[in-house]
Amino acid sequence: MSIHSSVSPAEARSFMSGYLDALALVERLHRLLLDVIKDEFERVGVLEINAVQALLLFNIGDNEVTAGELKSRGYYQGSNVSYNLKKLVENGYMHHERCAIDRRSVRVRLTEKGRGVRDVVAQLFEDHATGLQSKGVLGPEGLENITTALRRVERYWSDQIRYIY
Repeated sequence: MSIHSSVSPAEARSFMSGYLDALALVERLHRLLLDVIKDEFERVGVLEINAVQALLLFNIGDNEVTAGELKSRGYYQGSNVSYNLKKLVENGYMHHERCAIDRRSVRVRLTEKGRGVRDVVAQLFEDHATGLQSKGVLGPEGLENITTALRRVERYWSDQIRYIY
């Protein structure tokens, strides 16, 4: 029995409308996050990197990774990871070296300058978390509900990709 048979056309249209609203919201939130990061870096006077690059530094953190690993994590699908890594190395935010095992692979890690950027982003996110909670915008339960729902959507979309082929 199909799940669709138990849902009226009006309920299906309503769900579809809500789904499209949620998709648009996720996209807007991502753009807003990049704008917030950009504004913070303009405020502190760091203008030689963009928000995507700052987020990349934040997510690398204290790890040593390859560009391939960053791409496979899927965080930077909308950006050119190789270009951003090259710029970050050129501007002294990252070290890079060829992997001893696979010479085709380049491993990257943050420099002191890169760790400084990571720290600015970390502080920004900490301030946001504190503000969201202290102003009653979002509490622990609400955050857990959002995260659970988004992980379910992520799993569903990932399954759709895997089972296409």
